[in-house]
Amino acid sequence: MINFNGTIVSQDDNILTENRAFLYGDGVFETVKIINNKILFLEDHYFRLMSSMRVVRMEIPMNFTMEYLEEQILSVVATNGCSASARARITVYRNDGGYYLPQNNTISFLIHSQPLENTLYAIEKKNYEVDLYKDFYITKQLLSSIKTTNKIINITGSIFADENGLDNCLLLNDSKNVVEALQGNLFMLVGNKLITPPVSEGCLNGVMRRQILNLAKKIGNLEVKEAVISPFDLQKADELFVTNVIKGIQPITQYRKKSFETNTALQLLEKLNEMISST
Repeated sequence: MINFNGTIVSQDDNILTENRAFLYGDGVFETVKIINNKILFLEDHYFRLMSSMRVVRMEIPMNFTMEYLEEQILSVVATNGCSASARARITVYRNDGGYYLPQNNTISFLIHSQPLENTLYAIEKKNYEVDLYKDFYITKQLLSSIKTTNKIINITGSIFADENGLDNCLLLNDSKNVVEALQGNLFMLVGNKLITPPVSEGCLNGVMRRQILNLAKKIGNLEVKEAVISPFDLQKADELFVTNVIKGIQPITQYRKKSFETNTALQLLEKLNEMISST
């Protein structure tokens, strides 16, 4: 079952032959994590979605309040029986009509959800190997910082990772700097400095990225900064980890011949779970 424009319907009922998100990638989306019938970081997700819709010139309906979207997401989660722990995605796309030039800028939305095993964030203690993906590059522009339905670099990069026995890949921008991972933002620890690329480098303006930046600043001996990361810098790192709202924090244990520690990632994960449990 899915939530289509506020109504719970069978997934098979939604025909996509004229859908602009399907035809042109004319859509934006948010993926949220639900724990005990509560959407984590709801306000951050909501305002990023509203900002994304404005960037791509979609009309925002008057009823698209944060409370309305929360109700719509939780309704499909409850219908699917996964309120204890779930991921849900809301996709907003321009309505049918036109070719590259839309006939109008009104929107529809679709929400679907899936159950998750864990409630709080957990780290699987396993090797996690990454390498650079260099077939295509991310551009340093505003569109790269929002979640549109055009994710072809992430798709081709995921195929490359699978073909080469990797768990993830790191993406480069057109200046050949490291921007992010396929499924989230990248953090690098060098000594007592925790570094993540600025959004101006072309990385996603991640919701979990924001949480980790705030939590890391509360660790007394840690210097937190946004700075450019070159591929050469990765070899000098003590830790690398990836963040997103579904996984939380995923430590990277190996990049090429370099192995990494995971202590700071585990410390931040503990603080993240403490923050969630206290709210």
